Amino acid sequence: MSILVTGATGTVGSLISQRLADAGAEVKALVRQPGKRALPEGVEEVVGDQTDVPSMRAALSSVRTLFLLNAVTPDEVTQALITLNLALEAGIERVVYLSVIHAERFTNVPHFTGKQTVERMIESFGIPATVLRPAYFMQNEHSVQQVIEDYGVYPMPIGSSGVSMIDTRDIADIAVAELLRRDRASVALESLTLDLVGPTAWTGTSAAKVWSAALGREIAYGGDSVAAFEEQMASFGPSWLAYDMGLMMAGIQQYGMQGCDGAVERLESILRRPLRTYEAFVQEATGTV
Repeated sequence: MSILVTGATGTVGSLISQRLADAGAEVKALVRQPGKRALPEGVEEVVGDQTDVPSMRAALSSVRTLFLLNAVTPDEVTQALITLNLALEAGIERVVYLSVIHAERFTNVPHFTGKQTVERMIESFGIPATVLRPAYFMQNEHSVQQVIEDYGVYPMPIGSSGVSMIDTRDIADIAVAELLRRDRASVALESLTLDLVGPTAWTGTSAAKVWSAALGREIAYGGDSVAAFEEQMASFGPSWLAYDMGLMMAGIQQYGMQGCDGAVERLESILRRPLRTYEAFVQEATGTV
């Protein structure tokens, strides 16, 4: 019996597949097109589409544990609910789902509300699952690093409420720990929800100061304009996604992204090490370690 990883070729999914294989697990990676991307050694390619029921029935056969990750797409909820229903049909009782932090607050943000809907299904059907709720990914900063370095401006409008950014490598390590814990248990384990956050809450101004320290020159915060952010995103991507992300940024400004009390300590007990810091990420990204 194997662990099936969906989203296996993305940033988080590929890390999870690699780490599971390194741990000696039997891993299957769900892909839409055969041979499109190289998979880690020891990871078996399984071709399927989460909106294609026959292919997913085949993909979920001989699977003991499911890692469910859905990219932000217009049919994200459909993909997730079909996959979970078919997992139930296949008798799978070990699930780790990658959701998002504060989905219950960001009710007007499509991909947040979509993930909240999936969480509701997990709860209502009593699916034995670990729900992982990550905050803003540190690796999102790679998309704006050139702007920071060329123009001296930190452009992400994250505001001043505080965002506990988390490194995707920590997300992957926690997900793997939960997948292996569930997969290796003799019985289905109780459900668990974890806020995935970094050790420090950052504002737009304080994040800019981290880049200033790493680059040795002043980096200014670009301000809280969500409209400018949406316009920039729409210049190189679909308008629906730019609008969705703009709504997310407005929510971040209002609510922030911080974990529940004790979240950091709980995560570090799972990792058995400290969480990675934003300062270390920026130093690594700029080559100033």
